[in-house]
Amino acid sequence: MKFSEQWLRDWVSPQLATQALADQITMAGLEVDAVEPVAASFEGVMVAEVVSREPHPDADKLNVCRVDDGSGETVQVVCGAPNVAVGQKVAFARVGAVLPGDFRIRKAKLRGVESRGMICSASELGLEEETSHGILELPGDAPTGESFRAFMGLDDHTIEVDLTPNRGDCLSVKGMAREVGVLNRLAVEGPEIVAVAPTHDETFPVRVEDEERCPRYIGRLIKGVDVSAETPLWMVERLRRSGIRAIDPVVDVTNYVMLELGQPLHAFDRANLHGAVIVRLAREGERLVLLDGQEITLTDATLVIADERGPLAIAGVMGGEHSGVGTETRDIFLESAFFSPLAVAGQARHYGLHTDASHRFERGVDPQLAREAAERATRLLLEITGGEPGPLIEAVSTEQLPGERRVRLRAARLEQALGKALPSAEVGEILERLGMAVETTAEEWVAWAPSWRFDIAIEEDLIEEVARIHGYNRLPVRRPAARLSLRPDHEARTPLGRLRRQMVARGYQEAVTYSFVSPELQQALLPRVVSPVLANPISSDLSVMRASLFPGLVRALMHNLNRQQTRVRLFETGLVFRGELDELHQTPMLGGLVCGTREPEGWAGGRDRVDFFDLKGDLESLLAMGGEPEAWRFEPGEHSALHPGQCARLLYRGEEAGWIGTLHPAVRGQLGLKVDALLFEVRLDALTQGRVPSFSPLSRHPEVRRDLAFLVDESLPVQALLDSIHGQAGEWLTESRLFDVYQGQGVPEGRKSIALGLTWQHPSRTLNDDEINQLVDAIVAEARQHLGAELRG
Repeated sequence: MKFSEQWLRDWVSPQLATQALADQITMAGLEVDAVEPVAASFEGVMVAEVVSREPHPDADKLNVCRVDDGSGETVQVVCGAPNVAVGQKVAFARVGAVLPGDFRIRKAKLRGVESRGMICSASELGLEEETSHGILELPGDAPTGESFRAFMGLDDHTIEVDLTPNRGDCLSVKGMAREVGVLNRLAVEGPEIVAVAPTHDETFPVRVEDEERCPRYIGRLIKGVDVSAETPLWMVERLRRSGIRAIDPVVDVTNYVMLELGQPLHAFDRANLHGAVIVRLAREGERLVLLDGQEITLTDATLVIADERGPLAIAGVMGGEHSGVGTETRDIFLESAFFSPLAVAGQARHYGLHTDASHRFERGVDPQLAREAAERATRLLLEITGGEPGPLIEAVSTEQLPGERRVRLRAARLEQALGKALPSAEVGEILERLGMAVETTAEEWVAWAPSWRFDIAIEEDLIEEVARIHGYNRLPVRRPAARLSLRPDHEARTPLGRLRRQMVARGYQEAVTYSFVSPELQQALLPRVVSPVLANPISSDLSVMRASLFPGLVRALMHNLNRQQTRVRLFETGLVFRGELDELHQTPMLGGLVCGTREPEGWAGGRDRVDFFDLKGDLESLLAMGGEPEAWRFEPGEHSALHPGQCARLLYRGEEAGWIGTLHPAVRGQLGLKVDALLFEVRLDALTQGRVPSFSPLSRHPEVRRDLAFLVDESLPVQALLDSIHGQAGEWLTESRLFDVYQGQGVPEGRKSIALGLTWQHPSRTLNDDEINQLVDAIVAEARQHLGAELRG
């Protein structure tokens, strides 16, 4: 809501400076976004009268004028405006005046004729953004010689307030004045609005077919209006200062009353109405050309104003082009109605519109305001355009109008919420100043919300009203006190923050992607998975819940590759969703993706590309943080999104906990990716589990190491050999280290050599060779019997 400070002060004028007034409005819960001057700075511009006009002797488009600027003598000035005329009151910049843009007026000669000053247009004075077509004409009663700035009241400010959706009652000068009056205990005095006596008895029939959506509809026929009349300058200025451009007197009056009182109005050309005005739901497929020239197809959920031939306007949103007021209009039908907020809500957005009327009706317009606004608009129209008003006609369904809302406020609840006890008289006075009827008892107040306050329905609403009018800054500041026990620290769990920091330390960047993904992308990566489909997605490519972190990470990779970022290292944590809604499983996961070179570009770095084992090393660094890396196992597996030969299932204590591998070539081709990408995904609940570190005393006795090289089938996983060794190596085996895998000369085809270093150490004595040899023999025998392994000579 944007309005002029002077206009507001015509209704109520507290003894506050502009900024103090804005601060007070903000502290009352109506946030002021901006306070700006209504006009640029200029000086030396006076109200003057054109007393003569002669053609310029050497220029067809120039005139030589003499103006009376109140100085006692007329001043000669050359003017090129086509609309300058004798007897006009104009804005005249004297020699020495400074106009916006620091433009100084000096004596000059134009085609040999002296000019001492300038007759100004609105744009030259900063009152219009576009270049004016002629000079600014002032009213005939403008006092010659008075400062133009003072005459126009340009030492004014526009105040722009960002209202929350529940405060539709403040979308008018009247509404803002009510608030300022309440805050300052001042009476609000607006223009006197009296009923206009009809001068003829002709009416136009109205039929409301949907009383639930339109419980009140008021209309009036005004005959013989002059739409070519000039809108008064004072009204044009007030509209401009409220961010609305003047169009014609009829439209200007309806806009003015809407800004002043908060009631949107609409005027129809009587000549384009046929039969009756009908308020009804649109019929599916009906079409309407709006005032902005846009043609739309209406749905059967849209409330329209129609006649016997078809729709004329979308109720509460925008009128139609063919029934609007034009230059040939002579008779108008003035509409003032109350539309239910639910009837208008969403209609403007559905058709890609947003209008001042829909903005107000969606938030709620005072249902008792329609008649007052119609009378006010009629009076202004008669003053500007003339005409003959007919009687007001009204179609009303009192049962469908919003009823009285009785709200109870308990004194104990108010004190508990505010942290202080307020005098009963002060609370009652605040509620009454807000326009409520109040009944007071020793323990509570019962208030009846006024018709313009749609947001007051429950006790908490009254508490908010009392708090903001009393003053938030006057409420006590009390810090909550509570006896809190220390939160237990689960030492066996690895905090998510530590996992994140570890990934960052290894060169990854954290990604945050939507929980919704493209159905095509998820189908490509996880063709057999089931996850919920959204009924109302924010966009068509975000219409299913993600069943894995892979789709979001792959989409982030594609986004980066499309922007020439060829080395990508991302990780993400979040929920994944599997199953139908009635049996939905939500699992927290941590996923990662790498692509590009192993090291960043540099003079000492190579250009080797990252591979499976690089990503596996990063993942193992996370697994080791739990303190029990032996609980994790990697096994060959198959995953629809991963390369069958470069894919592993991750097990934690024997249960599946995640996957790691290279993106499947078929998926990569389907997505148009030209480079390999490697991914992993692990359950967070398993990743954060671990064990509490415990101290083991260091042995004083020497270690014994044996290196064994086994020939095994090339398809045998190393883990299987390690499991066999650990089963036979005894309790004093402290380390088993794989230090070589070899295939080539000296190794039969189809076989591979695996070299392991085994270390034993006893805590209290030295192990002898016989003991170690027995263990080694048992290891070799077990590996030969169950794995087909042989010691390599």
